[in-house]
Amino acid sequence: MMDRYTKMQIVGIYAAITVFLIFILLPFFEMFMASLRPLEHLFRSPYQFWSSDFSFQAYSDMWVTVPLLGRYILNSIFIAFSVTALTMIFVVPAAYAYARLDFPFKNISLGIFLGVNMFTGAVLLIPLYRVLRTMGLLNTYWAMIIPGVAFLIPTGIWLLRSYLEKIPRELEEAAFVDGATRMYTLRRVVLPLAVPGLIVVGVAVFIGAYAQQFLFAITFNQQRELQPLPAGLYEFIGYQDVTWNQMMAAALVGVLPVMVIFLFLQKYLVAGLTAGAVKE
Repeated sequence: MMDRYTKMQIVGIYAAITVFLIFILLPFFEMFMASLRPLEHLFRSPYQFWSSDFSFQAYSDMWVTVPLLGRYILNSIFIAFSVTALTMIFVVPAAYAYARLDFPFKNISLGIFLGVNMFTGAVLLIPLYRVLRTMGLLNTYWAMIIPGVAFLIPTGIWLLRSYLEKIPRELEEAAFVDGATRMYTLRRVVLPLAVPGLIVVGVAVFIGAYAQQFLFAITFNQQRELQPLPAGLYEFIGYQDVTWNQMMAAALVGVLPVMVIFLFLQKYLVAGLTAGAVKE
């Protein structure tokens, strides 16, 4: 594909990619550098990019400063996986219905789903609180899982529906001729072909569930043992000072699960994101 471009165009493409990566990765790099500096040297003036007093002390001290840090990380992973699993259970049949079936108000309901994505969780905190209190789910994992599922289902439907529409209908029609039911065709024909798309949607939902835990956690949960990492990071803020280096170290450790998922599912993500890019 690069044969279509001149050398100057290739240089420009790589330069643009480099600038983009710098903007994306620079905050994480600065977080890492801040985690290596002693607390009293974080705000030195003038700013020093490199210092001889770098150490990994913050990565050991953070477990002492916040004893429940490991529990917070495990809670975040558990909540994110639970939200992802429940969301995909609802998203798969709904996305298939929107991709293959015709029913009243189909386009209107899709527009409503898109409109729901425009609202932040803060808009619905009070009604959600009242609903969860009525159901007796406050101060439980469900108080963070259920709102996460509700907010991520529309996103999952939109993403997966677009992918399912790329699967040829003739494959399903051949199964129908052989006497297969709609559900059997979905399980045995459509879903195996949609694995890359399912992984892309699952990862997108997981990242969304991992990122939106803070607001729901501090509103619907007062149990320290159930708090996810974003809320647990608040414990690094004391009455008189903030242990910024330890907070940055804890935040980086908390990001590792998402990075590991990306590394293991990288080839599937690329396949899912590029599927349908070439017009047949």
